Amino acid sequence: MLPCAETPAAGTSLWRHRDFRRYLTGQAASVAGSSISQMALPVLAVVHLDATTAQVAWLAFLGQLPPALLALHAGALADRHSKRRQMITGDLVSAAVLATVPVVAALGTLTLTQLMIVAVVQGAASVLHDAAAISLLPSLVDRSLIQRSNSRVGALFAVAATAGSHLGAALTALLGPARALLGDVASYLISAVCTARIQTAEPARPETRRLRGEINEGLRYVRGDDRLWTLTLVNATTSFALGVLNTLWALYLLRTLTMSATAFGVVLGLGALGAAAGALTAPALARRYGPGPMMLTALAITPATQLPLLLASPGRAWQITIGAALFLQLACAGAAGTTQRSIRQIVTTAGMQARMQAVSTWLTSGARPVAALLAGALGTWIGVRPALTAGSLLLLIPLIVLARSPIRALRQMPDPPAVPLPLPPAARTSPPVVPTPARTDDARNDQALGGETP
Repeated sequence: MLPCAETPAAGTSLWRHRDFRRYLTGQAASVAGSSISQMALPVLAVVHLDATTAQVAWLAFLGQLPPALLALHAGALADRHSKRRQMITGDLVSAAVLATVPVVAALGTLTLTQLMIVAVVQGAASVLHDAAAISLLPSLVDRSLIQRSNSRVGALFAVAATAGSHLGAALTALLGPARALLGDVASYLISAVCTARIQTAEPARPETRRLRGEINEGLRYVRGDDRLWTLTLVNATTSFALGVLNTLWALYLLRTLTMSATAFGVVLGLGALGAAAGALTAPALARRYGPGPMMLTALAITPATQLPLLLASPGRAWQITIGAALFLQLACAGAAGTTQRSIRQIVTTAGMQARMQAVSTWLTSGARPVAALLAGALGTWIGVRPALTAGSLLLLIPLIVLARSPIRALRQMPDPPAVPLPLPPAARTSPPVVPTPARTDDARNDQALGGETP
């Protein structure tokens, strides 16, 4: 990582770091806007366009297909070129294609085919943006602050998602689902402006090899590190299970349980609050219990949170119960997700950040289209509720993957990779010495609480 005067030291408040605030503001706006779309699009497809179970599954499949196809290329491009420029491009393309939906709806010619086309283009633009956005954070803050940064990012994003869900419900009720999407269009523009104002210098690498070679290097890098590979597999298997559940979730709540659009938005908002709580408490939980045991516990609780959904029937009491279960589920996801992302960013060298993230995105995103098709097939053949039961059982797989890995016993956050320092000219005849990196403040705290160095 290039030295930068703006990068705060371990004892500095992140909120005083100007570029981190700009990054956080832009990404939070984008998350809030995405929650508006998450609220409005299912209502638009299911209620207004009367989509069938198979059509809902195809819409989800097409939306997840571009990340599966483009994630590795997007990561290699982000490690080679400006991450900020790639983020801005993705934001502007997403804003432009999403703006076509309310325009065509106003003309009375909106179809499911157009929604599917929008899903494909927006999915491609989003993977370009996300590959750069996630890997940009380690270049903005010191590595000793990565866990704290991810905790604050996760919490604020969850709050933004809550606000976006409620705003999406209000806009859908007042303006209709198509015009409510204009809120997401505005969020992409805000994100682009905030990203353009970030001034921290990015490390640049010369284009010395073909893109395919750099993609293969990223794959070998992740596969060669047991920690990265295990956490990537946990992400991919979790994504597959949630892909089955999320494909049919909105259809099940809106149609089978006859939940109103307003109640649907409130339930999504409760889930987002759970994610905020999990992200905020993740560093403290990791210090007290160890990141490995904490993540293992979170993965063990997650399948149980699906029981209210499977047992529910129409009615306000069940709506409240489902909201509470979603709160707990996303609290576990927020705590585990913040921790595993921090571990991966800490142990990865600066020049591999985007490609490391891209490998995880590729596998997770590659699982989602298959999961969407499986969900559509199961929902059509055996019914929506049995398909949701199958998705809940699939959530046991990431628990088994982590339980069989040494990471399950990780008692403190790992140290960053050692970086050899340049020797003075007089000492260059001697073998180079790689200094042992100093522990971060978080690692010292873990050691004081009885943690062991992994």
